[in-house]
Amino acid sequence: MAQKKGLKEWFRKKVVAIKRNPQRIGLVAFVLTFLYYALNLTSISNTTAKIQGPGMGLSGFITMLLSILSLVTYLNAFPHRKKVNKPMLILFFVMIAVIIFCDINYRNLIFAAVFRESNPIVVNAGTAYIAKAASVLYTHIILLAVSSVLTALSPVFKMLLGKINTSVDIDGYDQMEALDISGEE
Repeated sequence: MAQKKGLKEWFRKKVVAIKRNPQRIGLVAFVLTFLYYALNLTSISNTTAKIQGPGMGLSGFITMLLSILSLVTYLNAFPHRKKVNKPMLILFFVMIAVIIFCDINYRNLIFAAVFRESNPIVVNAGTAYIAKAASVLYTHIILLAVSSVLTALSPVFKMLLGKINTSVDIDGYDQMEALDISGEE
């Protein structure tokens, strides 16, 4: 019973923390998106080395660089206990748009190399990382779009989370007598 009560209190504290900062939902989504791309970077790098298309390395580099910088910009767009820094938020969404453009450009270069008429790159067991890279980029674009929507819906989340009752019930609180604060004895 004590474990259940402790778990319930832990969950209540997490909900209170999210109620205070609903933009953390978007931040967590972007961190997970960044980790997904970063942990699958080997297939992207191997694909760049195999195909060597024009601008592939640059697209991969820009995606990684702007992914890191966008997290820093996100933190600056939502300073602690202050209003949203709108120029930083705009810069953040511009960075996300550039990342999506680079991902699309990279995927197009993969498809151009695989489906070209003269000397196409064959995707087989030895070059399966090319198909994985295309899949990673497609998933990365989807995750970026979902994370952007979650960030844009932060005000809605704040309103909806505000309706959740996170107050603590204290036994005997409603039976207390009125306190005399007049100072008269």
